[in-house]
Amino acid sequence: MRALKAHFGQNRILGGAAVLAVMQLGASLMGLIRDRTLASTFPGLDTVDIYIASFRPSDLCFQMMIMAGFSVALVPMLASYHADGKKKEMHDLLNSIVTLAAIVFGLVALVLSLFMDQIAPYLVSFTGPSLVLYIDFARLALITNFLFVFGNAFGQYLITIQKYWIYGLTPMLYTLGTILGTIYLTPQYGVYGPMFGTLGGAVVYVLLRFFAIGLQGGFQHFNISTFQIFHPDLSELLHLMWPRMLALGALQAQLLLFDTVASGLDAGSITINAYARNFQSVAVGVAGIALAQSAFSLLSQASAKKEKKRYYIYLRKGILFMLVMTIPGAIVLVMVAPIAARLVSLTHVLPVFTLCLTFYAISIPFESINHLLLRAFYATKHTTTPAIFSVLNGASAITAAWYLAPTYGVYSLAIGFAIGQGIQLVGLSVMLPRRVRAVMNNE
Repeated sequence: MRALKAHFGQNRILGGAAVLAVMQLGASLMGLIRDRTLASTFPGLDTVDIYIASFRPSDLCFQMMIMAGFSVALVPMLASYHADGKKKEMHDLLNSIVTLAAIVFGLVALVLSLFMDQIAPYLVSFTGPSLVLYIDFARLALITNFLFVFGNAFGQYLITIQKYWIYGLTPMLYTLGTILGTIYLTPQYGVYGPMFGTLGGAVVYVLLRFFAIGLQGGFQHFNISTFQIFHPDLSELLHLMWPRMLALGALQAQLLLFDTVASGLDAGSITINAYARNFQSVAVGVAGIALAQSAFSLLSQASAKKEKKRYYIYLRKGILFMLVMTIPGAIVLVMVAPIAARLVSLTHVLPVFTLCLTFYAISIPFESINHLLLRAFYATKHTTTPAIFSVLNGASAITAAWYLAPTYGVYSLAIGFAIGQGIQLVGLSVMLPRRVRAVMNNE
C-alpha cells in the first residue's frame, strides 16, 4: 500500500494523471450523453448547429484574453511560490489576477453583446430565424464565459497545489447542466432550454471550485485593506501571455472558420464535425490532457529549481504513457464508430460520421503529445516558440480545410485538423531541447 501511495498519490505524476484521467473520462461520458440528448431532442440538427457555433465568438475572446494568461503563466508563477512555501504570495497573485481578468473580460463581453447583431452575419452563413437564434445564443454564451473567468482561475490554483478531484469533477457538473436543461427546460422554454441549463451548470462550476479553495485555506491570507489589483507579477504574466494570445487566437479562429465552412455545407455538417471531434477528444483528454496537467506543476517546479534530469524524467514518462494509450485508442475508436454514432443519435448519417471520425483519430497521438510539449515549454516560462507553432498549426488546418472543402466537404475539416497537429508536433519536438538547455544552463 505504501508503494502504491508513493506512485499514485495526487502529488505524483501517475497519481495526478490517474485522478485527472478518471475525471476526464467521466466528463467525456457526460459530453456524449449531452450530445445524444441534444441530437435526439432536435433531430433536424439545425438547432444543434446553432448551439455549437454560438460559443465560438465568446470562446475566441475568452481563450485569447483569459486562458492565454491562465494556461501558460499562472501555474508556473504560483508553482514558484508554492515550491518555496509562500502561501500568502500565492493568494495575493490569484486574487489580483481574478479581479483584473473579470473587469477586462466583462467589458469586452458587454461590447460584443451590444454589437452582436452587426457582427454575427460575418461569422456564420445562417439567415433568417436561424441567425436571430444564433445571436441570442451567442449573448448567453458570453455570460457563461464570464463565469468561467473565475472558475478557470480557481482551477489553476487547484492544479498548482495538486488537488485534482474537484478540478476534474466540476466540468462533469457543468455538462450535466446542459443535459438537464435540454430535458427539463426545453418543454417550457423551447430551443433556449439547453442554453439556460448550460448557464446554470457554469454557476455550479464556479461555486464548487471557490469552496474547494476555501477548504484548502486559499483565502485565509486575503485582507481587503492590503489588496492590490495590480500585482507586481502582472508585468511578467503579460509578457508571457501575449504569444499565447496569438496561439489560442489561431486555435479559436480555426474552430470559428471551421464552423463558417460547415455552415455553408449541408445541414448538420457542424454537428457531425463537432461530434466526431468530441469522440476524438475523449482519448486526447484521458491520455494527453490528464497527463499534461498532472505533469505541469512538477515540470514547473523542476524548471524553477533547474533540475534538468528530473525535468526530462517527467517529460519522457509522459510521452511514453501517451503513446502506449493513444495509438491503440485511436484504432479502437475507428472500430467502434457505429456504436459511437448510435450513442449520439447520428446513425442516419453513419457513413459520413465514420469517415470524419477516422480522420480525427489519426490526430490523437499528435495532439496528446502536443499538450505535454506545450506545457513543457510553459514550465520554463517561455511562450513565444509554442505560440509560433500553434499559430502555424491553426493556419495550416484552416488553409487545408478551405482548400479541400469544395471537393471533400465536411471531411476537409478533420483532414485539416490532423495536418495542423502533425506540423505542430514536429516543430515543438525540434525546439524544446534548445529551450531546456538555455534555461538549465543559464544561457
